[in-house]
Amino acid sequence: MSEDDKPGGKPAIKAKSAIPNAKSIRSPQFTPHGISAGRGSGLNRPSGLTAKQARKRRIAVIAGLVAVAVAIAGVVVWWVNRPGPKIEVTGKFASEPKVKIPTDLSPEGGRKVTAPIAGDGTPIAEGDTLYVKYVFYQWSKDKDEDDSSKKSKSKQLGSSYKQEAQGQGTQPLTVGKSGIKGFDQGMIGQKSGSRVVLQIPPSQGFGEQGAQLGLTKTDWVVFVVDVQAVVHKNPGPQGTAKPLDDKSLPKVEDKGAGKAPKVTVPDKKAPDKLQIKTLVEGTGPALAKGDEAIVNYQGTIWDTGKEFDSSFKAGGSPAKFPIGTGGTIPGFDKGLTGAKVGSRVLLVVPPADGYGKKGSPPAIKGTDTLVFVVDILAKLKK
Repeated sequence: MSEDDKPGGKPAIKAKSAIPNAKSIRSPQFTPHGISAGRGSGLNRPSGLTAKQARKRRIAVIAGLVAVAVAIAGVVVWWVNRPGPKIEVTGKFASEPKVKIPTDLSPEGGRKVTAPIAGDGTPIAEGDTLYVKYVFYQWSKDKDEDDSSKKSKSKQLGSSYKQEAQGQGTQPLTVGKSGIKGFDQGMIGQKSGSRVVLQIPPSQGFGEQGAQLGLTKTDWVVFVVDVQAVVHKNPGPQGTAKPLDDKSLPKVEDKGAGKAPKVTVPDKKAPDKLQIKTLVEGTGPALAKGDEAIVNYQGTIWDTGKEFDSSFKAGGSPAKFPIGTGGTIPGFDKGLTGAKVGSRVLLVVPPADGYGKKGSPPAIKGTDTLVFVVDILAKLKK
């Protein structure tokens, strides 16, 4: 039976083209259900990570982004709040410092005082005497049309270190009488052992005397001061009194803080050997060889009872003496080595421990025995 004769059937339709084999279908033409055909399909690719692992990865990515953001913010904050230029002072205390005054720092505002080395000694008060080493500089505004960052220039005007190298001693300074208002006010409250940097405006500087140094009316002054010792106004011995009952030795009567004691020489023959007697035992550190001591002293000739020298006189300042190095008479070296700061010491010095056979004309003969009363007020910090 032919196909046309089959019951109920319609004539068969012949296909115009062959059905393609699945193996020959390219991926864009055939997409199995649920699997992404590629980027942009809107469907997620299947992942080999578990849900817990995926969550950890997301947390790690977020944490990394936060860390980067914080770092960037930190850099921005530092840049906005970065420290500006400042005067830099380096070097060991009591040695000549290295001072850098940057040209991009402008001298302006009010007096500024800093202590790059903070001491722990005696605080400074009005009227105190200071033993210091220092350098100071002229500091001027300077506009440079070719370099907008340049705002100032500076030049060293003085140095105690150079003076000492040339054999010139430096004088102690009395706070309130230095002639430099900014120095006097800026040093109050600072402590012995400190290195103090003072930026002093023209209104508090050298005044009319500044012209002698080459300063103009608009120039600032920068001081770098190492405070080696501080002696209070009207100083005296500080410690425990030790009465002396030896009638063969001079009698020493205290007359009050800052005043010379009364010395009475007995009507007896002077001793042949050096006599060292502590009248007040100080509470400070002991003097050692190589130290420099700050003292008040009074010298009397045994035979005449005449005073020949005294640092107690009105308008005078305590004296500075080297200890144990031959920088003074042998009696001082021997008598003060080991004595404590704050002490009052009686020294009876025969010629051999004094000025020798030549003496110290015209006041002291080669046969004179000397009587010293010495108040040890401080020693220089090195």
